Amino acid sequence: MLQKKICMLGSFAVGKTSLVQRYVESIYSDAYHTTVGVKISRKVVQMKDSEVNLVLWDLYGEDDFQKMHWNHLQGAFGYLLVADGTRPATVEKALALEQKARSEIGAVPFVFVVNKCDLVNEWQFDTALELQLASKNWSILRTSAKTGEGVEAAFSELTGKMLG
Repeated sequence: MLQKKICMLGSFAVGKTSLVQRYVESIYSDAYHTTVGVKISRKVVQMKDSEVNLVLWDLYGEDDFQKMHWNHLQGAFGYLLVADGTRPATVEKALALEQKARSEIGAVPFVFVVNKCDLVNEWQFDTALELQLASKNWSILRTSAKTGEGVEAAFSELTGKMLG
């Protein structure tokens, strides 16, 4: 069985933990719990005639007060870059994290996930930016950990990219 480490990157409170819980356990909770350090989850999936053990590293969020320990990314085969579609500052932080991740671990596959698409009245993700990133061949998916929309697709797309 293949084993692939996936890291969750993004600011605080963008929904990284909720996305992992929705994907691994099919659950969602409105209660917010800050991730301290790293929380590791696993899920075995069937992809391209192979069983793949996904080891999901849910890293604490980065902001102006807390910086990520980049050594957590070592050995990652890919990552989900997560932003909150209702908070433009988290999109900017995600773009900065992508550049830093690329300099730390090279050009590994990633998917840019803009979470909380269920909050349509609060949605502020810039369509022009989305088109600009798509023109750079970024995979961009809108997700909702709350409703489950796009969650399976985000992890499946990343797994497919990692397997080539």
